[in-house]
Amino acid sequence: MVSWQGASVLVTGGTGSFGKAFIRRLLNDGEARRIVVYSRDELKQYEVRQLFNNDPRLRFFIGDVRDKSRLQRAMHGVDYVVHAAALKQVDTAEYNPFEFVQTNIVGSQNVIDACIDAGIKRVVALSTDKASSPINLYGATKLCADKLFVAGNHYAAGSETRFSVVRYGNVVGSRGSVVPFFKKLAAEGVTKLPITDVRMTRFWITLPQAVQFVLDAFDRMRGGELYVPRIPSMRITDLAQVILPDAEIEVIGIRPGEKLHEEMISAEDAYRTLRFSDHYVVQPVISEWGDKPIEGGEPVPGDFVYRSDVNDQWLDGPALQTMIDSSK
Repeated sequence: MVSWQGASVLVTGGTGSFGKAFIRRLLNDGEARRIVVYSRDELKQYEVRQLFNNDPRLRFFIGDVRDKSRLQRAMHGVDYVVHAAALKQVDTAEYNPFEFVQTNIVGSQNVIDACIDAGIKRVVALSTDKASSPINLYGATKLCADKLFVAGNHYAAGSETRFSVVRYGNVVGSRGSVVPFFKKLAAEGVTKLPITDVRMTRFWITLPQAVQFVLDAFDRMRGGELYVPRIPSMRITDLAQVILPDAEIEVIGIRPGEKLHEEMISAEDAYRTLRFSDHYVVQPVISEWGDKPIEGGEPVPGDFVYRSDVNDQWLDGPALQTMIDSSK
């Protein structure tokens, strides 16, 4: 178990939706001594300072994960790191591929190197459902980042530093989520909502659930595991009806790099996957840094795939509404 009592924690991308929710949780729990917010946008850092009333436990570092020396300076005296910084817009990645490579791949390796050099105890990197069997550039960069963080345990094997990855689906109400977009249109008085394809399904998780899952990963991790929560799926048409009942659906077509259904564990990864009551663990292919097997999990069937259209948990209209309300 991780002790946050008196700990120093750094969050890359700390001014994003997840970063702010994670910081709020640490501040409310009151155990962490120091929380370093590392991001490249000074306006967002100013807004976060105001959001948390200039809490003296917060430290703000303007910096880009592409800048290894700045990361090394920011990590001085830090115990735990959450790596949430990334470029994330699927269609933007298709038109600006190398920018995503520099941030999501090169930036991830910089974080890994800086964490090892600084003697960080545990590091959890955030992944995405788009990293499983990727068909778009964003997903491909995140899959590469996932593998870099797992392999980072080889480089850190002689030290205390350990890396693991958390992968989850769409976050209700986060920046870039379809929920605020649909709500904005509904508030403007539209009578129809744009949907790329009526067959589309997605995994769905709230920010508090995502934060708790990351905290749980810090407690569970030994190094090299990829943690995936067991969360419900929803149909995009059901979501539209919840936000704007009786809305007319306007099918606009799938955007560049977009999937009909999202996947978090591929069939090729099934042989390494263990099922627990509330999550899955994809074990590393090679784990020479440790010899203790993961206990308590049940191997999934050989033909297993964790995809949003074949999920065993679904959100109907009332459940979707409850989840949206709880995310406010």
